Amino acid sequence: MPEQPPHAADSAHVEAADSARRPVRPREPLEVTINGKPYFHDGDPAMPLLWFLRDTLRLTGTKFGCGIGNCGACTVLFDGKAMRACVLPMSAAATHQITTIEGLERDALHPVQQAWIEEDVAQCGYCQAGQIMAAVDLLKRKPKPSDDDLASIGNLCRCGTYPRIRKAILRAAELMQGERK
Repeated sequence: MPEQPPHAADSAHVEAADSARRPVRPREPLEVTINGKPYFHDGDPAMPLLWFLRDTLRLTGTKFGCGIGNCGACTVLFDGKAMRACVLPMSAAATHQITTIEGLERDALHPVQQAWIEEDVAQCGYCQAGQIMAAVDLLKRKPKPSDDDLASIGNLCRCGTYPRIRKAILRAAELMQGERK
């Protein structure tokens, strides 16, 4: 009787058994610097930075809003540039400098935070951390922002405090340039 070829199911079973015998190589932990401190992540490299910040480090100032990078509630600074943490995988954050609202200033309020208070921006406050981080990035790039620059931020405010947000950003620009009005 001629020899029968192995069934596909049999060969898949053999391959699975072979792979089970091979040692599994542990994932190298990803190093990420957050607010000036190094941290390691040895979980799924595709996990969004937002969940590492909130669930692992308990830095809850960065908020979950939409989960697709549209609203900006999760905005952090990535090497000084505003980025949405809900769509930034941990693998992309590795070896970079991440700043959250908690790490914006250590000893005093950042001028943007000061302007937010002076202009009484917050209502519910949910989007404020993301708004502030986006404003910090904008003012670093454009110390005297135009109306178009202010409109380009794109973070959403559920309470609609956009006029106060714009006023606070302009006030922060004054504070950062040492001007007083």
